[in-house]
Amino acid sequence: MLHIPEMFEFKVKKKSNKSKARLGAFKTAHGTIQTPVFMPVGTKATVKGIRPEELTETGSQIILANTYHLYLRPGHKLIKKMGGLHKFMNWKGPILTDSGGFQVFSLGDSFGNRGQIAKNKPKQKLVKILENGVEFRSVLDGSKHLFTPEKVMEIEHDLGADIIMAFDECPAPDSSKKYTKESMERTHRWIIECKKEHNKLIATSGQIQALFPIIQGGMFEDLRVESAKFMAGLDLPGIAIGGLAVGEPREKTWAMVDAILPYLPENKPRYIMGIGTPEDIEEAIKRGIDMFDCVLPTRLGRHGSAFTHAGQIHIKNEKFKTDSSPLDKKCNCYTCKNYTKAYLRHLISEKEILGVHLLSYHNIAFLHNFVLQIKDKIAKED
Repeated sequence: MLHIPEMFEFKVKKKSNKSKARLGAFKTAHGTIQTPVFMPVGTKATVKGIRPEELTETGSQIILANTYHLYLRPGHKLIKKMGGLHKFMNWKGPILTDSGGFQVFSLGDSFGNRGQIAKNKPKQKLVKILENGVEFRSVLDGSKHLFTPEKVMEIEHDLGADIIMAFDECPAPDSSKKYTKESMERTHRWIIECKKEHNKLIATSGQIQALFPIIQGGMFEDLRVESAKFMAGLDLPGIAIGGLAVGEPREKTWAMVDAILPYLPENKPRYIMGIGTPEDIEEAIKRGIDMFDCVLPTRLGRHGSAFTHAGQIHIKNEKFKTDSSPLDKKCNCYTCKNYTKAYLRHLISEKEILGVHLLSYHNIAFLHNFVLQIKDKIAKED
């Protein structure tokens, strides 16, 4: 492996004496990330409705972008030509790109053929799993594409994110143990190919990126442990936990996480994919997880919902019609300092874009502040 010791160094600054929680710092080419950290999702090179400058205001340190969607449109070659993802979207902080593996499967037959191809075209099978990758049809126009580990590494290198995810298969949570094991072993073979191609591309381009492997194994504890041991043995800059938060009961999620915790490297950032409620974030941090992401803050904003210290609220509720208080009296974000529930309810009821923007802004800021409060408590422990 090509070693870049001055980059992607992770330091544990303090461990909690009340749980497995820890405070850390992860160094990247576009800044050092203070962990634990929530990462807003910018699927198509934008966190929906929020300008990059506003993301900084909310406390965002690092954001995500989606390999699958950016590959389909506008295309990784175009983004590379435009100077890479950072320049293209005018985000100066670190970026993480997923591998597109989850989207390939969640938009296709692996999750019950929920994907939709172009209108006026016959229904087709969207995904075909091959030994060397996955053949799939675009949800935009039904065109056929092939993702291999090598192809995904090419795309992610062209996008130019600081952290890139290995190509993996994310099986449905109700998959049989036989299929889940085959899927896990395929993911293990693919990470080896990803690592080879990644090192080759770094050597030729000099571009500094951290490759994270993704632990799979479905809802089977022994498979999860096997995958965790395998991925930890690769000695990559960080490690991710995939295939959870995909519809299984939360007690099952945390049971799987608890099973693999003893096998996760202490000196590497740990990333659980798809976690984004305050309750889940707190549970993840207690277990020593350092990074988490979710589309939930902006998705809730688009549907008129907001996080608050009193729980999630739905702003269109009639009781907020004449409510002159802010969304959350304990929140100091721009939305809460300047707007009332009554006004926000009016905006959402009238389908005004500003309402979605202000709720999304608040939800992102709320989660960042929620994490900061947890970090502050850890820092103040004796």
